[in-house]
Amino acid sequence: MFVERVWRSIKYEEIYLRAYDSVSHARRSIGDYIELYNRKRPHSSLADQTPDEAYFATLPAIKSAA
Repeated sequence: MFVERVWRSIKYEEIYLRAYDSVSHARRSIGDYIELYNRKRPHSSLADQTPDEAYFATLPAIKSAA
């Protein structure tokens, strides 16, 4: 279900709002949107964190060598 939600967001917030000049322009623009979606766009289902913040908060801390 998560994947369907992501693609719905991509379609309604990016693809349907743009007229791309070329396939390369579409790829670049969609890639930029995915970057925004993962790193800058807060998600209510993640307590208003970005997916990156939610993911990296669950990773164990790496201890530095002494």
